[in-house]
Amino acid sequence: MRSTRNLLLCLFGLVSLYANSQELEPRAYAALPKNLNAIAFAYAFSRGNVLSDPSLPISNFKVDVHGLAGVYLHTFAVGNKLARVQVNVPFMFISGKLQINGRDTSGVRNGFADTRIRLGINLTGSPALGRKEFRGYTQKTIIGVSLITNVPTGLYYSDKRINCGSNRWGLKPEVGISKRFKRVYAEAYAGVWFYSDNHKYLVDKTLHQEPVFSLQVHCSYYFKNLMWVSINTTWFNGGKTLVDDKPQGDLLDNWRIGATWAVPVAKGQSVKLQFHTGAFTESGYDYKTVQLVYQRIF
Repeated sequence: MRSTRNLLLCLFGLVSLYANSQELEPRAYAALPKNLNAIAFAYAFSRGNVLSDPSLPISNFKVDVHGLAGVYLHTFAVGNKLARVQVNVPFMFISGKLQINGRDTSGVRNGFADTRIRLGINLTGSPALGRKEFRGYTQKTIIGVSLITNVPTGLYYSDKRINCGSNRWGLKPEVGISKRFKRVYAEAYAGVWFYSDNHKYLVDKTLHQEPVFSLQVHCSYYFKNLMWVSINTTWFNGGKTLVDDKPQGDLLDNWRIGATWAVPVAKGQSVKLQFHTGAFTESGYDYKTVQLVYQRIF
C-alpha cells in the first residue's frame, strides 16, 4: 500500500511540471510600438483529473488549482528590430484528492510558483517604430524567435511530493510566424522545452524529464472597436519522466483547444477572458481552465 501511495503522490506532484509545457497564449509575436510598457493581473481556475496507470487501485484522482499572477511586458529596439521582455510571477493554491481502495486521500499546497521570463525579437516584418510611426504601420508577415526561461523561484519542500515550484530550470527556444489578413490575424509557433534535473526530489532522489516539443496555432478576428476574439490550439509531445532512472510517466500526444475574448474598457486598458480544455490527453493532467486578465498599457 505504501508504494502505491508514493506513486500516486508522485504523479500529483508532477501536475505542475506538465502544466509548464502547456502554454496557450495568442499574440506572442504581434507587432507593437517600441518603448511600450504593460502590466497585467490574472486569475485562473483549473480543474481536472490526473490520468495514470489503470491497473492501480485508485479512482476519482482530481486536482483543483487557483492561480494569481502579475505580469510585466516591455518592448524595445535591437538595431531596427522590435524586441520584448515579459516577466510572469504566479501564486498558486493547489488541492487534490483521490481514493485508494475506496479510502479518501488528499493534499494541499499554497505558495509562489516558478517565475517565467520570455525574451523575444521579431526578425522580419516588424520594425521598431515609435508610437506615432506605428499608427501608420500595416503588418504583413512577421517571423520571430524567443527564449522562454522557467526560473526555479517557487515554493519547494524537498521532502514533499506536492509543490508549487519545480526546483529545476526550464529553457524553451521557440520560433513563431504571424500574418494579418485585414481583420483576421493568424499565427503559429513551435518550440522545445529542455529541463535541468531536480536533485532534491523526495530529499535525495533525482528527477529527470526529457524534452517536450510543443506547437501552438491561433486565429483571431479584430472588430472596429479593437475588441478581438480568437480560437486557440496547442499540441505537445514527449517529456518522459524518470526518478533515479526509473520511468514515472510520459507526456505523449496531448492536444488542447480553447478560445479568447479581449475587450477594451478604457484608454490603454483591456480585459481578457480565456478558456481552454483537453481535446485529447493520453496521460498526465487532463484539465479545464478559465482565466480572467486585466491589462494596462502605458
